[in-house]
Amino acid sequence: MPDIGHFFSGDLQLGANGDLLVADSVLESQQRVLRRLLTNPTDYIWQPGYGAGLPRQIGMPIRENEIDSLIKSQMYLEPSVVQSPAPQIVTSSIPNGLDVQIQYVEVDSSQPTALSFSVTP
Repeated sequence: MPDIGHFFSGDLQLGANGDLLVADSVLESQQRVLRRLLTNPTDYIWQPGYGAGLPRQIGMPIRENEIDSLIKSQMYLEPSVVQSPAPQIVTSSIPNGLDVQIQYVEVDSSQPTALSFSVTP
């Protein structure tokens, strides 16, 4: 079942006809992965273990290998992410934050999918 087009911390998105944008396949997968990675554990009352908590990494020493492993383990919890080939993750420190580049294969379309974002205060 498709989701509404909505990226983490953004506004609802409108389609070309003015209705709410419907997200399915690749767009839905990107939205769900981003939401999981940017949600802090315990933020969802009904699912206290949900989320990677990347915003909590800001201000701490960047340990890229640990962050990459955290991201990969959380991505494997999303049914839209193919586990083989494994997602390719590159993290790097930016002023006051973290830059993340992810390449993975989305299940429904079997297409390589890119997701890039920065985590800042």
